[in-house]
Amino acid sequence: MINYTGARMYVNIFLILAHPNPHSFNHAIADVANRALLNAGHTVLFHDLYQEGFDPVLTSDEIPRDGSLSHEVFIHCDEIAMADGIIVVHPNWWGMPPAIMKGWIDRVIRPGVAYRFLEGDNGEGVPVGLLQARAAIVFNTANTPEHRENEVFGDPLEQIWKDCVFGLCGVTNFYRDIFRVVVTSDNMQRKKWLDQVHDRVMQVFPGV
Repeated sequence: MINYTGARMYVNIFLILAHPNPHSFNHAIADVANRALLNAGHTVLFHDLYQEGFDPVLTSDEIPRDGSLSHEVFIHCDEIAMADGIIVVHPNWWGMPPAIMKGWIDRVIRPGVAYRFLEGDNGEGVPVGLLQARAAIVFNTANTPEHRENEVFGDPLEQIWKDCVFGLCGVTNFYRDIFRVVVTSDNMQRKKWLDQVHDRVMQVFPGV
């Protein structure tokens, strides 16, 4: 959808959250993002993986491109494929997303939905991204200071989401904000962070 200035207008935004505590700061982030998108006129395809009880276990039947999918996975695949934009919210646990989010990637970011291989390529080559989303935002929380994360651990989540997931699947406009250190933050600091969430969402996905 294009507006009269020629700028991209986002309509369907896929918003996914992974944190088991419904009172977590991650939930507050997702709530601010959701409300900002709705107020801007977007349709939000929102999934709280823990609240929904998403099953993260990939079965052997699902692995082939034409594999058998559960109704739950089929819905997620359909929505991510039609999304004009994507927002991901989760904490940094051991330099990785929570296991339920990793399982979601395994089951939903699948061949034929998010990427494909060229004819004659049996999976050894470079895939072609299929996602139509023009931009993605990842919001992470952490309890590791920035200097330690970068110097000791190398911030693996940046590469996971930017290159291994979205870059591979054709989403070239990538933004990521990290809020830390959450465990020692006060209400004033958290409000500033939530204002940043709102501003980032409106920067990337302005009103329709």
